[in-house]
Amino acid sequence: MSGLQGLSYIVTGGGTGIGAACATRLAADGAAVAICGRTEAKLTDTIARFSASDAASGGGSIRALVADVTSEEDVQRLVAFALEATGSLNGVVANAGGGGSIMPLHLQELTDFTRVLHLNVIGTFLLVKHTVAHLVAAGGGSFVGMSSIAGTATHPYFGAYTVSKAGIESLMRNAADEYGASNVRFNSVRPGFISTEIMEGIPRDSAVFESYLENTPMHGVGEPEDIADLARFLLGPESHWITGQAIGVDGGHSLRRGPDFGSFIEPFLGKDVMLARRPLGG
Repeated sequence: MSGLQGLSYIVTGGGTGIGAACATRLAADGAAVAICGRTEAKLTDTIARFSASDAASGGGSIRALVADVTSEEDVQRLVAFALEATGSLNGVVANAGGGGSIMPLHLQELTDFTRVLHLNVIGTFLLVKHTVAHLVAAGGGSFVGMSSIAGTATHPYFGAYTVSKAGIESLMRNAADEYGASNVRFNSVRPGFISTEIMEGIPRDSAVFESYLENTPMHGVGEPEDIADLARFLLGPESHWITGQAIGVDGGHSLRRGPDFGSFIEPFLGKDVMLARRPLGG
């Protein structure tokens, strides 16, 4: 692929995992990358790791801003911060997101359900809202929304997470339709089981982890760099005729069903509570 010298990108959630890998991949090809997150120390770590790597010799850079993507004011600050590097903006990876409590739907708390929707869907929407005019002004650009295999395959007990990821994919498709005439592309990436800090919380000897492997034809887990490589392709000129798509990076997991987290919560709730046959504490 060609270099990205002179181009500017935003990567949210850039302090760890997939976001850090995406930022590093873009900067390694010469891009000026602005990352954000809510924890300054994690953002600083991403910059330090990149600066100490061989990839830093490509002329790219990573700069960081502490920001919350659910805050419209913070998103506006982030965009202004990114524009400082080159005066323009060429692409976005809307990676910041997260999940909530693992519970049957009838036991989900409204505040937690709403929080996840705000983080994943509203956060992505605000980035679209405040970056698209700059992408158009740059002559076109590319926006990548971070979905999940949970956006299309059922994931029992995941609550708002599955809904929010499906919402991101719908948002990307509609944006692709609205702004295609301005040469701005919108696509979603669907990571499967990726070796990140969050996924390290799943014991490798648990029934949940085994359910992942049983449903993955390639029988393993992915790395953040696997997602970063696809994001780099979608953000670069090589993918200029691809828009409105949701692409899985999951070792074939999407050919099956999502993992079964029931074994995590059944010991605490009981089967009858999980199936709404009796109330919690009844």
